[in-house]
Amino acid sequence: MTPAAPASNDAVRQYWNTRIHDLEISQHAPGTPGFFADLDEYHFDKLHHLLRLIDFDAQRGKAVLDVGCGAGVDAVRFASSGAVVTAVDIAPAAVDLATRNFEHRHLSADVREADGERLPFADSSFDFVFAHGVVQYTTDDQALVNECRRVLRPGGVAVFQVYNRVSWLNLLSKIMKVGLEHEDAPVLKKYSISEFQRLLTGFSRVEVVPERFPVKSRLHKGWKGAVFNTMFVGTFNALPRSLVRRFGWHLLAFCTK
Repeated sequence: MTPAAPASNDAVRQYWNTRIHDLEISQHAPGTPGFFADLDEYHFDKLHHLLRLIDFDAQRGKAVLDVGCGAGVDAVRFASSGAVVTAVDIAPAAVDLATRNFEHRHLSADVREADGERLPFADSSFDFVFAHGVVQYTTDDQALVNECRRVLRPGGVAVFQVYNRVSWLNLLSKIMKVGLEHEDAPVLKKYSISEFQRLLTGFSRVEVVPERFPVKSRLHKGWKGAVFNTMFVGTFNALPRSLVRRFGWHLLAFCTK
C-alpha cells in the first residue's frame, strides 16, 4: 500500500476553520456574549488545572503571545489580567471569533491570522508564549516549537500542551471504542513524556507536568457516557495521584529560554 501523503497546512486550516467551536457546549449562537460565557465556563471546568498551573495575573504588563488561540478563551484571560496580548490562529473563523470575544469583553489585543510554523514576529518579541493544544495538530511540530522559542525573549517562558499517548484516556478510548475529540483532524499526534522532552531540547530548562484527569463529560451520551460519568470518573479520581499522575491525558511543558 502506498503511504498516505502528509497533511498540508491548507488542510489543517480548512479543518479548523469549520470546527473552531463546539456547538454542543452552548445553546447561544456562536459569537454572542452568552456563547463566550459558556465556552469560558466549560473550558476552565474541563481544564481546571490551568488556573492552578498558569499564573495569569503574573503576566500583567508583559507581552504575551497565544499561538492557536481558537475562540480566544485563554487570550481573554491573559488580557483581563493586564497582559499585552497578541493572539494568532491558522483558521480565519477562529480569528473572527477571538476578535468578537475581545470586543464583547471591551478588551484590546492584536488578533491576527498566522501559521504557528512561520510566525510573523521578530526574534525575542514576547515575554510569555502560550501554545496550548496546538503542537499535536500542526504538520511540523518541531517547526512550531522552534518558532515559539525564536520569538521568546531570553529568560522568557513558553507553555506547550500535547496529548499523552501513555494515558488513561487513550487506553479508555480503545477499550470503549469511543473516538477521541478531533480524531478526524488532518494531523493528530500523541507523545510519550520522553518524546515530548526531545521536542523541547532547545530550551535551557524544561518541566513536563502530566495533567487532565477524568471529569464528567457533557458531550458523550448513552450507556457509555453514563458508565464513564457515574463509575469511571469517581473510581479513577479516588486513586492516589502519585500512582496515576504519569497517565494524565495532557502533558504540559513549562520551558525557559
